[in-house]
Amino acid sequence: MNPMVMWTICFTMIMGTMIVMTSSHWLMVWIGFEMNMLAVIPILMKNFNPRSMEAATKYFLTQATASMLLMLAIIINLMYSGQWSVIKMSNSITSMMMTSAMVMKLGMAPFHFWVPEVTQGISLSSGMILLTWQKLAPLSILMQMAHVLNTNMMLTTAILSIAIGGWGGLNQTQLRKIMAYSSIAHMGWMAAVLTYNPSMTMLNLLLYIMMTLTTFLLLQYNSTTTTLSLSMLWNKMPLMSILILVTMLSLGGLPPLSGFMPKWMIINELTKNYSIMLPTLMAIMALLNLYFYMRLTYSTSLTLFPTANNMKMKWQFENFKKTPFLSSLIILSTMLLPMTPMFTILLD
Repeated sequence: MNPMVMWTICFTMIMGTMIVMTSSHWLMVWIGFEMNMLAVIPILMKNFNPRSMEAATKYFLTQATASMLLMLAIIINLMYSGQWSVIKMSNSITSMMMTSAMVMKLGMAPFHFWVPEVTQGISLSSGMILLTWQKLAPLSILMQMAHVLNTNMMLTTAILSIAIGGWGGLNQTQLRKIMAYSSIAHMGWMAAVLTYNPSMTMLNLLLYIMMTLTTFLLLQYNSTTTTLSLSMLWNKMPLMSILILVTMLSLGGLPPLSGFMPKWMIINELTKNYSIMLPTLMAIMALLNLYFYMRLTYSTSLTLFPTANNMKMKWQFENFKKTPFLSSLIILSTMLLPMTPMFTILLD
């Protein structure tokens, strides 16, 4: 793709998200979502082939349906309240329709079907944008609506997302699909605490973006897309293999890594609000995510594939890919747990 065209598309995508996050007018919010969606589609089809075209089509149809539902909710809200303000929400039907539209855009259950298929059909760099940047705009709208959201609806969506994010990733061998199911589960954790403490959702989102960025950059550096190629990496670059696996375990929420912090804080917040069964179920279902990350660790590090040669390390070309932020991101993705008390004080 022409660099100037790519820069223009990226600028439009960023501007679309910024318009959604900063607008107080529903029409501007809708325009921001449309700008963002139309700019992302060429990014998804960057490496043009039938698979990426199919992924971009699925993404477009889902997002267009969500935008239509959002516009319908905006018009109903206008009829009842007589104004376009984002904060003003006059009835429960409007709130539920807008929540459904945002849930569809985020790829949470029960509208999660497009996320693994789209992520699998596109390149690693496009998948990284889809699973990080594209979460910002819908979540910012849900945070602004936190005071009028239907708590039961959000908690049901959260539980379903965590369950499906865990079960769906169990039989996967494609790393992009594993990351997609991990994204669905993380969105569920964010939705669970949204109506109680939106600031905690923000913290969880920032940590999730850091960990996902780190994982995708490591996979991109090694051009790794399957479990098999990840297991082959041990003979080429043991250090990179260890870093990928530690970051993935952090994504799964294993203590003492950074990923454990938001899960612990969310469980603590829900318990404070006299909810016992919900965080218990969430913690049990989080073990499913941890299981398929542990399985990756086992197949990669603890088993050695049979080799014809007697060399422990395989010869390879030197990798010239630049990784300017990778070392900082790895530290942030794995070593933030001691800062938990500070974040707890800030959010209380």
